Amino acid sequence: MAEVTIKNIVKRYGELEVIHGVNVDIADGEFVVLVGPSGCGKSTLLRMIAGLEPISGGDLSIGKRIVNTMPPKDRDIAMVFQSYALYPHKTVAENMGFSLKIKGAPKAEIDAKVRQAAGVLDLTKLLDRYPRQLSGGQRQRVAMGRAIVRNPQVFLFDEPLSNLDAKLRVAMRVEIKELHQRLKTTTIYVTHDQIEAMTMADKIVVMKDGYVEQIGAPLDLYDNPANVFVAGFIGSPSMNFLRGRIRSEGGVQRFVSDHGSVLPVKPIEVEDGRPVIYGVRPEHIGLGAEGLAVKVAVVEPTGAETQLFARAGEDTIDALLRDRVGVRAGEAVNFVIDPQKAHVFDQQTTKRLS
Repeated sequence: MAEVTIKNIVKRYGELEVIHGVNVDIADGEFVVLVGPSGCGKSTLLRMIAGLEPISGGDLSIGKRIVNTMPPKDRDIAMVFQSYALYPHKTVAENMGFSLKIKGAPKAEIDAKVRQAAGVLDLTKLLDRYPRQLSGGQRQRVAMGRAIVRNPQVFLFDEPLSNLDAKLRVAMRVEIKELHQRLKTTTIYVTHDQIEAMTMADKIVVMKDGYVEQIGAPLDLYDNPANVFVAGFIGSPSMNFLRGRIRSEGGVQRFVSDHGSVLPVKPIEVEDGRPVIYGVRPEHIGLGAEGLAVKVAVVEPTGAETQLFARAGEDTIDALLRDRVGVRAGEAVNFVIDPQKAHVFDQQTTKRLS
């Protein structure tokens, strides 16, 4: 195991710069998730860590070694790809042990490590099968087993669950997290799915357009997003955003949207009339006798929860209620918002003010 230090890393393709001075410190044994929308640079950064893409600037250290120009085979890392990348003509056991075979490891050692990894991943009964005889989840476990037998200092995962169906993604998410807890190997995991990031990571790195927007523990990012982008990306369903201004009356601050909706805020030190973006998560909205008057447009019951899509004049606000409610489309209700759970962002910089 080893720490990974990403210091002022830059990636250019000709004159086009796509990664702009990224800095991330990853502790020994930590599970770090790089998350962001497609094209944000997270996979490119992972490939630079793996040695599959050259580094244009900055330093990358694995353990105490700067590995900028070191070939992938000498970095002591193992990568699990989105496409599994299994040899179709080799059995499960042969796929898992292939990296040890090309290193010249004794057959007895290869067999022992393959069986040990197969036991961890519940693949023992499948060792004689070929990839075409396996399900998607089984193929992904084989790809993980191939990484485990190498006993690397760092595991790299590049969107490993994106080819699986929703139910299997949840199961594999649990398996990967359990595997990390058991092996305690430093892990860097790339995904565009913020639910994967929230449920798996010790630390999340949120990226956008080749920049790091925020780094922190999952709940820190959820509770204290640095800007509108992080606030909208972390959390499901997504945060509600309204544009408007902070208004003070009788010593009490309120948010007044551009369309006239009035919402509570916790006290913040900004001038009266400051243009802001008001954010509140759907799960932080309740129903009450008083509050923001809205008209329900759509009701989505899921059993455990009920999501309401509503309009207050021209403003659209979604609420996620943890109970079943007898509300129908077209009804008028009042949304109640705890000002301590609301966020206020500057309109110009999009940075959080509260």
